[in-house]
Amino acid sequence: MKTINLFICLLILATNSGCSQNASLHEVEFLIGTWKIENKESYESWEKKDDKLVGHSYKLKNGEKVISEDIDIKIIENQIIYTPTVFNQNQGKGIPFKLKTFENNLFSFENPEHDFPKKVQYKVLSDSELYVSVLGENDKGFSYKLIKQIN
Repeated sequence: MKTINLFICLLILATNSGCSQNASLHEVEFLIGTWKIENKESYESWEKKDDKLVGHSYKLKNGEKVISEDIDIKIIENQIIYTPTVFNQNQGKGIPFKLKTFENNLFSFENPEHDFPKKVQYKVLSDSELYVSVLGENDKGFSYKLIKQIN
């Protein structure tokens, strides 16, 4: 009887530790801080709040911050979900993108059902540089470099 109980306990422990390793926000915490688009007065800022990362895209106009997009990244059903809410688009609703790829410093958030974009990708170039691609059908879209300003 003790052998069976021990086996069940070990099985539960193994199952729980396996589940907790599947998705972790630690994977995307490289985003935390303020990033400036190279050669533009446009920014992304990220911070960790509770159990998610919260981001904003904004421009500086006459010294004022004009936010154009709110973004959050959180774990839903053991998957990392990137959800941008672009003002004046999609009736003010966020569009979810699942983290599909995260290898070789490339993090690809994808939603093949969305019209544009279908992918939002962050490529880590260094601790202070990211390359972002916003891609639609046939991986056509636009890209830009982000340079870290503040942690």
